[in-house]
Amino acid sequence: MKESWSAFDTFEPHFRPLVVIELAKDTKEETKEWLTQRIVEKKKNGGAQLLVKPLIKEDGERTDGNQHLYLVGASHLRLLLGAETVGLVKECNDNSMRTFTYSSRKTFKDFAENNHDFLTMAERQYIIKHELENLRAKDEKMIPGYPQAKLYPGKSIMRRLLTSGILVQIFPLHDAEELKKLRYTWYGQVKISYQPLDEIRCYFGETIALYFGFLEYFTFALVPMALIGIPYYVFAWEDYDKYVMFASFNLLWSTVILEVWKRCCAIMTYRWGTLLMKRQFEEPRPGFHGVLGINPVTGREEPVYSSIKRQIRIYLVSLPFVCLCLYFSLYVMMIYFELETWALDYHEENESNFSNLMLFVPSIIYAVVIEMMNRIYRYAAEFLTSWENHRLESSHQNHLILKVLVFNFLNCFASLFYIAFVLFDMKLLRQSLATLLITSQILNQFVEALLPYWLQKRHHKKKMYSVKADTDLSLFEQVNLEKEMGTYLGTFDDYLELFLQFGYVSLFSCVYPLAAVFAVLNNITELYSDALKMCRVFKRPFSEPTANIGVWQLAFETMSVISVVTNCALIGLSPQVNALFPESKTDLILIVVLVEHILLALKFVMAFLIPDKPRNIQIKLAKLEFESLEALKQQQMKLATESLKEETHGEKKMN
Repeated sequence: MKESWSAFDTFEPHFRPLVVIELAKDTKEETKEWLTQRIVEKKKNGGAQLLVKPLIKEDGERTDGNQHLYLVGASHLRLLLGAETVGLVKECNDNSMRTFTYSSRKTFKDFAENNHDFLTMAERQYIIKHELENLRAKDEKMIPGYPQAKLYPGKSIMRRLLTSGILVQIFPLHDAEELKKLRYTWYGQVKISYQPLDEIRCYFGETIALYFGFLEYFTFALVPMALIGIPYYVFAWEDYDKYVMFASFNLLWSTVILEVWKRCCAIMTYRWGTLLMKRQFEEPRPGFHGVLGINPVTGREEPVYSSIKRQIRIYLVSLPFVCLCLYFSLYVMMIYFELETWALDYHEENESNFSNLMLFVPSIIYAVVIEMMNRIYRYAAEFLTSWENHRLESSHQNHLILKVLVFNFLNCFASLFYIAFVLFDMKLLRQSLATLLITSQILNQFVEALLPYWLQKRHHKKKMYSVKADTDLSLFEQVNLEKEMGTYLGTFDDYLELFLQFGYVSLFSCVYPLAAVFAVLNNITELYSDALKMCRVFKRPFSEPTANIGVWQLAFETMSVISVVTNCALIGLSPQVNALFPESKTDLILIVVLVEHILLALKFVMAFLIPDKPRNIQIKLAKLEFESLEALKQQQMKLATESLKEETHGEKKMN
């Protein structure tokens, strides 16, 4: 049973700052006073019941230039009550995982009233973020000092401040000592070992840890493909008959690794508690707008937008735009093939080392153009998805991912499909695949890690947090350095890169066996470069509890289905298979289609037979569900018994 907030005093005069709120420098004093009052006000009065203070220098002076920076924290008691509110799951003394409640706090492992490390710093910062985001307007009609910034009962104050330009950013602070330890165990030593995923989770949260877990798992999963690919490259390079066996292995590999990942993911997220966390009711996303109405579920006032208008925007504007972009991508692809023809003619005329190099130039140029088009289209897709005005963040993300995946898939793989199934040129397919894969990997490493790191080092006369990470910084210096660091925008681009890499390896690697080798090498450097940018380049992101990799699991599974069709078609094109049907190509096509259907059926059977969760976790989850039902029954029986007693007592009085 939840404890009443009014029963607790959660004030502490001295607290550890966990989160920074940066307001615009010209924010009015009455706005600052109103906001800080709402943050510290008790929950029963509509406040967040947190602790807040302005950032001051070591000598106690609060300079005019820093009055817009505020430090937010909470007492240990307040954080424990917040952990119950957000539904955090922790390990009990009997080694089971249960939703934390303050009343049963002593049954949880490592809990003690004076143990302030019972909640990880990432969990504490997540609780504060949750409370700030759920700070809602009461009777206010506007933000004090800004009549144009309208409010209504139930409106998120932080979201209104953000959209009005009053709030610049909210970010969690780094912990210098913990970060130093994490950097050393994560990438500070040159050694072959697993990543410290539990430590990453404690510091950055489950979403980041799950991405690095998937990156590590995918890298290990590529090793068998790489080991098999090396002898194929060395001994059977021009013998395309041999890739039938390689393609067959590819089919099984792409299915098994995704199913096994689900099990690994379930093991990790059960240990972290997020597998058991109940899904929170989704609030409208910050960018959602519309006329004021009543939500039929919550009964609260919030913006309402017609779904018909949204569908019109999607199907009459977004869809035609995406189709136009796809057409433009195909047009650029045809220009690339004209350049390939020109380079081949030039080589045949000159037959020199220079002409040999020129054969790779069109593919390199095309790979660079693909990356540029992908990034430009990404901005257009984000604008369109935002303009569609989706109410929920999950819906917004799903539409954005769908737009980006469709374009990236066609943009990156259309030329390879054209070469394989229209030109039937396996040598050109091998060359194009190698060039596209290697060039995209180099560009991604440069754009995602090296470029941001270099820009940060130049920014503000090299006064970057990463440069001074090993020195003792005052809180004042730390906040001012961290607020200038770049903002980590999430794992979207990281998963997209792995998705495209999975496509290169699973779709066509049978004609270029070294694809998996280059993918492994890239992922090893990716592990270190991504760790570097998380610890040194970007501000610390807020923790986001998650139980899986979400829609990306479906994206990878879809790619594996396409790879079955592609590899079956490549096998059908091989001279070895064609020799079996010298007279009738129709029979060959029918056999290939039959084999493809059988393999797809086998793939789905394997997916069904391999459980998503290990047996021991299934038993634990079932046990928890049973105990919850029993507890509910006992509670209902107790209420019924008390009600019966009251009725009996009332009847006795009447008699």
